[in-house]
Amino acid sequence: MTEQDSLAPVAPEQPPGSTCRRVPPLVRAVRPRQWVKNALVAVVPAAAGTLLRPEVLGSTAMAFLVFCAAASAVYLLNDVRDASQDRLHPRKRYRPVASRELAPRTAVAVGAVLGVIALGVAFWWSWALGLTIAAYLVVQIAYSLGLKHQPVLDLAVVSSGFVLRVMAGGVATAIPISGTLLLVASFGSLFMVAGKRFSEIRALGTGGATRQSLQVYSESYLRFVWSLAAAVTVVTYVQWSFAHAGGRPGDISWGVISVAPLVLGMLRYAVDIDRGTAGTPEDLVLGDRVLQVLALAWLVSIVPAVVGG
Repeated sequence: MTEQDSLAPVAPEQPPGSTCRRVPPLVRAVRPRQWVKNALVAVVPAAAGTLLRPEVLGSTAMAFLVFCAAASAVYLLNDVRDASQDRLHPRKRYRPVASRELAPRTAVAVGAVLGVIALGVAFWWSWALGLTIAAYLVVQIAYSLGLKHQPVLDLAVVSSGFVLRVMAGGVATAIPISGTLLLVASFGSLFMVAGKRFSEIRALGTGGATRQSLQVYSESYLRFVWSLAAAVTVVTYVQWSFAHAGGRPGDISWGVISVAPLVLGMLRYAVDIDRGTAGTPEDLVLGDRVLQVLALAWLVSIVPAVVGG
């Protein structure tokens, strides 16, 4: 694949009768492709250099699984509530509920069951993990009921979903969470969410009927938000690398070296934001080979930093 190909816009969801439509509607409705986001639960134990310890790996896997269930519950319930708006969207109209392939009653029932399972298993594992999952569900339900239409608050709420995933990994493994690392996760999430909204405006315009907050945002405002978030992410990451990844002022360490691929990766992602092709971050990350190489380079540099630090 050429560099130009890797930057090509992600193709829209396929219409009925395509290959992906052979997958059962309920399976598509829980959005397994988006479970990749739940890998964020590994951030805290990985940063602590203890992820591969059997007990830590098991706890991290548990946090991943309960977040998969909780997130899928939210997707199902949100799709039922937004079905009429989704039918006006060029991609979302093919979602199982919006396209009437999946009955709303079935989606609600399965979503409720997944939510109860996620909460039950999380509280059984630890009260801290249970409270984290409960906070995620409450915030996401509030988002679906109205916060999604509130400018700025919608950015904060969506970003909080990523941050809570990071926190879940920490509480599930009982590893203290660095405040600096939490800032990196917070502003890194804001960078991606603001970029997603920017791409949506590029694709649908500010009058997009599927998201009311787009009527308030402008491209210049969202460009300011994701640029500011990117800058804070880099600054806080540098601070974290010095304090927790073996880096010291005046020394060249793996923690310091890891800053380069991180910044290059964010710049690469910013190209897609600026071109308006970052509307579906998970598809973008899975389809951009250069971005994947930069992510691998970052991993190669950060692993010896946290293990040796």
